[in-house]
Formats: sequence, structure tokens, C-alpha cells
Amino acid sequence: MPTAQTIIAGYVDDLIRIRRELHQHPEVGFEVPHTAEFVARQLESFGIAVTRGIGKTGVVGTISGDKGPGRSIGLRAELDALPIEEATNLPYRSKTPGFSHACGHDGHMAMLLGAARYLAETRDFAGTATFIFQPAEEGQGGARAMLADGLFDRFPCDEIYALHNDPGGPRGRIRLRSGATSAAADFFDIAIQGRGAHAAQPHQAVDPVAVAVAIAQSLPTIVGSNVDPLHPAVLCVTRIEAGNSYNVIPDQAVLSGTIRTFDTQARNIVASRLREICAGIAGAYNATAEAKIRDVFSVLENWPEQTAAATAIAADLFGTDNVDPDTPPRLTSEDFADMLAVVPGSYFFLGQQAGPALHNAGYNFDDEIIPMGVRLLASLVQRRSTAA
Repeated sequence: MPTAQTIIAGYVDDLIRIRRELHQHPEVGFEVPHTAEFVARQLESFGIAVTRGIGKTGVVGTISGDKGPGRSIGLRAELDALPIEEATNLPYRSKTPGFSHACGHDGHMAMLLGAARYLAETRDFAGTATFIFQPAEEGQGGARAMLADGLFDRFPCDEIYALHNDPGGPRGRIRLRSGATSAAADFFDIAIQGRGAHAAQPHQAVDPVAVAVAIAQSLPTIVGSNVDPLHPAVLCVTRIEAGNSYNVIPDQAVLSGTIRTFDTQARNIVASRLREICAGIAGAYNATAEAKIRDVFSVLENWPEQTAAATAIAADLFGTDNVDPDTPPRLTSEDFADMLAVVPGSYFFLGQQAGPALHNAGYNFDDEIIPMGVRLLASLVQRRSTAA
């Protein structure tokens, strides 16, 4: 009887083709109609029951195994790409200007489709496998939308798992940890109101650009001056917008950015000081500044039992030397956190060939890790569906 590794190896070329097809047609946020329909039709071609439109554009597939009653295990991947112009010059590069799969979600979809195909063909598990393809992971609340649409009421799961590629390498290294794994994230927008004037007559203006620069220079000091150094935190200003002319001082300027924390107290301190600094600096220039802060991601907390199980399964498949069960927490964020707040599970990283970082225009997913991801995801269903 062929092994899982042999069966999966037989259609790795198909999964690479699927991944590259998805890569060429990136879509962002909830607006993922081509991607969602492509995934839905692939699942249906495997004989899997499919429900469309969960959380606006999410897709869910379900199948039962042939080994009798058992538990329901969920697996999740992301449908969305990023608003980043690709700079790889690959033969299968993005055909959509301004968009690219610069985070590897195309690879995650291919791996989950591979696990779905293997489980559908073999039915070598008990209970139910649930395949969740989520839109809008990149900061637009796709997980929360699916939950609000009754995801786990309509498709109950006893446990749930997801993975993310890791371009830091090495290829095939599994990294995970119990407890806090990825940071909470807030996004902020600061609207600065000044008074416009001719640039040759700055004394008649209240220059919002000067205010924006002063605020942007001051905000990063919040972490070092106010947050306990034993509680990691990051604040970055990532966007400044003001004016559209060389000789006009504008009325308004806007600053935007993100705050990353693991600790509720640190999160509250940073938000409070941000508002105070904005108001104080703007007031010193006779301007005003209104700061709006949005809770976008929760802290991702891996469950101990499910993380220990995923560690053991990964070690059995790939060897203990290829598994790091206590990887440091990361200040990147992941909205799978919201699903883990409802259903026990674990989130882990799969190393790929080292290269450009995630969210970089030169990033490219490593197709060599696809069969590893397929085996690990499928094995989680097979082994955890009969867990006591």
C-alpha cells in the first residue's frame, strides 16, 4: 500500500501549478471572487462539499472519513494578497498591477488544497475534516467576519490548525510555541488640521506638515520611555500624506501606522501616550490632531495540548531535529488569533529557502515546501480526529 508521502508526491506538480495560477491573479481584502471560486471548484473536483460566501467571500469545505465517528478538525488558509507591486520578474509573476502574493498565501492555499485532496481520496481518518479558506487576513478582519457569520456554529470544530511559511529558513524547519505567539496589532490614523497659505508666506499658515514631522519623530519614543522593557512593543509610523503642490502649505496632513504589543497594559499605555503626544505637539503649533486607533489583531495564543500534539506529529514526520518547540514570539500579527480564541488549536511556521522577507516586493514562495505542508496538515486531521 502506498504511503502518504508517495501519494502526495504523485500530485505535487499539480499543486505547484495551482500555486502559480493563484500567484498570477492576486486579489486583496474581501474582494477575492476569482480566488474564492478557483478554490471552491478545486475542492468540488475532489468530491468535497463546499459552502461559499462565509464572512462575505470565505469558502468552507467539509468531508467525513471512513474510520467511523470521531472529532472535527479544522484547517485554515488565507485567500488574500497584498497591495504591493511585485518585483520578481518570475515567469508566473502577478498579472494584476499593484497586487501580489508577497506573503505566501498562494502557497498556503496550495498546501491546504493538497491536504484536502489527499484526505478526500483516502478517507483515512475518523470524524470530519473542515477546510477553511479565509478572506481579508491582511488587516481587514476576515477571521472576525467569518466568525460573525457563524463559522463554528455552522461548521463545528473540536480543534483548528494553520501554518505560515517562514522565509527566514531553513527549508523544512517547523517552529511553534505554546502560549503567546504573535502580537496584537492596532492601526492608527492621525488627522492634523492646520491652516493653509502660500508657501512664500508661511507666517500666514499653521503648517500641518511641520506638525506631522514633529509627531512622527516623537511617537517612536513612547515605547522606550513608557513601556516595561520586559514587555515587547513596537510603534511604527508607516505613512505621511499632505499637500499636492510645491508652493502651497496645505490645510491638513495625515499620519498612519501600527502598534504591536503582547500585553494589555502596554497596549493601553502606548495608545494613551500617542493621543497625549499628538494633542500636545499639535497644540504647540496652534494646530489640532485627532488620533483614531483601531483594534485589528488580537494576541495569538496557541493552546498547550494542541501545540504539544502538533509538535509530536511534526517530529514524527520530519525528525525532532527539524522541529523547534519553543520558538520566540513574533511581533508580526495574525488574525487566526480570533479563531483560536474560540476553538482550541495551534499555529506554526514552516521554514522555506531563505530569501526576501514577507511583505517585500521581491518575496517568492518556495514550492519545495508544499509536500511538507500537505503531509503535516493531513496528518493533523488523521491523528487528532481520534484524540481522547
